[in-house]
Amino acid sequence: MSLAEKLTEMREAAAKRFPAEVAKIMHDATEDLANSGQVERVTKTGDALPAFKLPNQNGDVIDSADLLARGPLMLTIYRGSW
Repeated sequence: MSLAEKLTEMREAAAKRFPAEVAKIMHDATEDLANSGQVERVTKTGDALPAFKLPNQNGDVIDSADLLARGPLMLTIYRGSW
C-alpha cells in the first residue's frame, strides 16, 4: 500500500470516528494552515537549523552547539500520539 493510499484510508476512518462538528473544526484548521504560507517557510531536508537549547527527558538543558562540537548531529522530532 502506498503512502497516499494509507493516508486516504486514515482520513476516511477518521471521518467515521469524529462527529461532524469536530471534523469541520479540524478541516477548517487544516485549511487555515495551508493558506497561511507556513508550508513555504518550513525547514527543508538539508537546511541548516539555528542553534537551540532544549530540555531532555530528564529536564537537563541540551545545547546543540555542545553536541555539534562532538560531531554530526541528527535531530528527530517525535510527535507522539494523541
